[in-house]
Amino acid sequence: MPKKDRMSGNEAVAYAIKQINPDVMPAFPITPSTEIPQMVSSYIANGEVDTEFIPVESEHSSMSAAIGAQAAGARTLTATSSAGLALMWEELLLAASNRMPLALALVNRTLSGPININCDHTDSMGARDTGWIQIYAENNQEVYDNFIQAYPIAEHKDVHLPIMICQDGFITSHAVENIELMDDDVVKEFVGEYEPEEFLLNPGKPMAVGPYAISAYAMEARKNQEIALENSKDVIWQVAKEYEKISGRKYGFFEEYRTKDADYIMLIMGSAAGTAKQAVDELREQGKKVGVLKLRVFRPFPAKEIAAALSRCKAVAIMDRCESYNGNGGPLGSEVTAALFRNKVMIEAVNYIYGLAGRDFTVENVFDIFAQLDDAVTSGTEIEQYQYIGLRK
Repeated sequence: MPKKDRMSGNEAVAYAIKQINPDVMPAFPITPSTEIPQMVSSYIANGEVDTEFIPVESEHSSMSAAIGAQAAGARTLTATSSAGLALMWEELLLAASNRMPLALALVNRTLSGPININCDHTDSMGARDTGWIQIYAENNQEVYDNFIQAYPIAEHKDVHLPIMICQDGFITSHAVENIELMDDDVVKEFVGEYEPEEFLLNPGKPMAVGPYAISAYAMEARKNQEIALENSKDVIWQVAKEYEKISGRKYGFFEEYRTKDADYIMLIMGSAAGTAKQAVDELREQGKKVGVLKLRVFRPFPAKEIAAALSRCKAVAIMDRCESYNGNGGPLGSEVTAALFRNKVMIEAVNYIYGLAGRDFTVENVFDIFAQLDDAVTSGTEIEQYQYIGLRK
């Protein structure tokens, strides 16, 4: 039977890892993800799992070891944050191009500079084009559920790609919330055993991993990788449906919160979606038709589905917890507006930058944003298209 507990986001991930009992975990500590390998190594020391923990000298080495273990046929994972992910950059690309279905627990933290240890999405957004599947959580329950779904998605025969399960540093990673945990045997049966068709330590079937690809082959390899990412969309749906059967919790590419009749929608990702939902509830009590579209899956990017979900509203606020340094907006701003244009959904769309390096994002901020959208639609007021929320003057 499922049991109620109280856990931080890091504890929830570590507990999911314990239930899955993967084969290998190389890791190097970095705030705010350090607790995850620390807790897993405690489980190992206490004999609760038989995972092989590999202490390494850097995050680059951590991902290198993870690729090696996965290539050898072991179910593998690691955890990191911020500059740790940046140091893995070369290896992230190799993990994806070598089609290694390993998992990464990413605790989102801003990248320097200036030096800061608080939350934004600079790290994962910097890795958005490395070929990894990326799934984001609003709260501790979601990060637990997402991690349990990670391997069935990544290891599917039509996918075979690495997967990044993201949560907001300190906001969820260290905050304690009520959570519902499933029984160990239920999780183990859902995730199953890893049985790769191809692996290095198979004496009867020699193979190479990561060989040099000449021009006649490299482009085809990348296209196949892109096809696998597209395939993962159906797999994410299938896994979510199966997970709902055992947990009662429903997941998809995004959550639509009070959007059915909404004139104005805020599209947002991660823990700040909770703030946006609270603001929507309060505005609904005042008769305002507003809603939240909380994006869960950023890679593969569900462009058509987002466009369809927003097609009924008059205006959307696209919220980026990351600066793209292109002079035109953030990553979500670029991709959502492209999705709207290509799918011929012509609504008012405004990109906002918020919460950088841990800056507070409040219910009042959400009120102001919805007021701006309403003013633009009803009065024709021109809105600054690319603005920072909560910036000190």
